[in-house]
Amino acid sequence: MTARLTLNGRRVTVDIERELREYDWSRAVWQADKLLAVSPFRYDKSPSFYCYLADTLTARAGDWGDSGGSGEYARGGFVKLLAFLRNEDEYSTREYLLSEYQSESTIVDENYTLEVPELTITERRRPLDKRILSEYAWRHPYLESRGIPEEIQRLYGVGYDRRRKAVTFPWFSTNGDLANVKYRRIDTKVFWYAPNATPIRECIYAMDVVYRLKIRKVVICEAEVDAQTCAAAGVFGIATGGCAFNTTKADIILRSPIEELVIMADHDAAGQKLKRQIIDLMRGKIAIKVAGYPKRWKDPNEMAVSAGLGALRERVEGAREVKSKFKLL
Repeated sequence: MTARLTLNGRRVTVDIERELREYDWSRAVWQADKLLAVSPFRYDKSPSFYCYLADTLTARAGDWGDSGGSGEYARGGFVKLLAFLRNEDEYSTREYLLSEYQSESTIVDENYTLEVPELTITERRRPLDKRILSEYAWRHPYLESRGIPEEIQRLYGVGYDRRRKAVTFPWFSTNGDLANVKYRRIDTKVFWYAPNATPIRECIYAMDVVYRLKIRKVVICEAEVDAQTCAAAGVFGIATGGCAFNTTKADIILRSPIEELVIMADHDAAGQKLKRQIIDLMRGKIAIKVAGYPKRWKDPNEMAVSAGLGALRERVEGAREVKSKFKLL
């Protein structure tokens, strides 16, 4: 089921159903033209969420709604939904869709110049003002309830936005500039990023700490919470901030003090795709291992909460090496 979306001046044909099937949906019902499931935005048990897979008389493919949602998370378009599922900002999601479906795109505005961050440099990204973090110099028990102690939260610079009831995860560049801030509500699954910030596709979470402490072995995960969980288990964690890995992220790691990269991916299809992307871009350039864990847990934090930090550390220590590929001449 496809939809025609206009992204950055180009009209793109996107396979809606293929993209949605990358993720685990609770109580999913795949109808001919619609997906019904438990809301991905809230802690919910009934199938109150829907997304159209094909155009209908009243809706476009990719449009979605949540009968129990409110405000901007009551209904919306496909880019907003996919950005949430991919755990990234909407800019990065648009770039992903353009890259994935570029062969099926057509120019809508001939005066529009497409920005491709990995190939051209249009302007220097301006860091955010670090003083905004002083507003979040508070703590909430949310992360501690997920097994992340106070000292780890301090190491990663975690804060709390009392007004919006959201835990804050600052993203710093390798030189210590504030690149972005992720806000994660404590009462729902909703998150958002700081406006006018460096897109997540151009960053790796916690690389400033890697540089500052000259860390040589890390676990790379998808989410910030998983990275912090690995650190709590004794091996420092970094995060991609979404289910995509590109040459920009690879270069950030290759220029760093890191010598050994342990991949600990989520168990959904998107997480496994992320694992393969990391291996493809990093194999032969750095020591890579993969840490597996039982499929009954969807991510490293869920495993640690259920089985304990010791069990997580054992999985990291038992990670299997990924062999380098050598081409025959």
